[in-house]
Amino acid sequence: MDALFEPPKFGVLPLVVGTLLIVVISSIISIPIGLGSAVYLSEYAPKKVRKVLKPTIEILAGIPSIVYGYFALTAITPLIRAIFPETSVYNALSAGIAVGIMTVPLVSSLSEDAMMAVPDSLRLGAYALGATKYEVSKDIVIPTALPTIIASFILAISRAVGETMIVAMAAGSTPKLTLNPLESIQTMTGYIVQISMGDVPYGSIGYRTLFAVGSLLFLITFTLNLISRYVMRKYRRVY
Repeated sequence: MDALFEPPKFGVLPLVVGTLLIVVISSIISIPIGLGSAVYLSEYAPKKVRKVLKPTIEILAGIPSIVYGYFALTAITPLIRAIFPETSVYNALSAGIAVGIMTVPLVSSLSEDAMMAVPDSLRLGAYALGATKYEVSKDIVIPTALPTIIASFILAISRAVGETMIVAMAAGSTPKLTLNPLESIQTMTGYIVQISMGDVPYGSIGYRTLFAVGSLLFLITFTLNLISRYVMRKYRRVY
C-alpha cells in the first residue's frame, strides 16, 4: 500500500503475534534452564558450590536489558545466520533467546527458594522408604513447591511480554504477521518505542494507537500477575 494515496491501516494483531513469538522462544530457554538450575541448587549442589553458583545466576538479573539487546545483535544473530544464512539481521529468534537468558534468574531464584522451603522431614521420609535423590526431587520436592514454580513461570512470561530494549534492538521494527522466528518482527513494546520517538503528530490516529497498544499491554501483564497470585493462594501448602 502506498501511504501517499491510500489511508494507512492499523491493526494490533501483528504486534500481538510478534510478542507471542518472543514469549514462546524465551520460555523455551528460561523455563527448562531455570527449573533445572533450581533443582540442582536445592537438591544436588554442595553448599560451597551453591554459595558461588546462585549469586552468579542472579547477577544475570542485574544486567541492563540494553546490554542483552546488544549481545543479541552482535553475538547471537551472527551465530544464527551462520546456521541459517537466510536469517534477517533483525529477527525474533535472537531477541527471544536473549530475553530467555535474561529471565532465567527469575525462574531459578523463585523456584529454588520454594524448593529450599520444603521441609527436610519430607525428604528424609522418602529416603527412609528407599527413594533415590532423583525420585525425591521429582515426586516430593517439585510437587510440593509446584505453586511457586508455576508462579515463577508466569512471572517470567510477564517479564518477556513487557521487555522493550532487547526486542527494539534485536527483533527489528517490522509489524509483520508471521510465525517465522528468522524474520524481523515488531512487538507491542517495540511499537510503543517507535511511536514515542515523536515522529507521529499529536492527536493523530497513530498517536492514539500508542494508548491503545499500551492499554492492551497493561491488560495482558495485569492478567498474568492475577493468575500468578491466584495460583499461589489456591495451591499454596503450609507446613
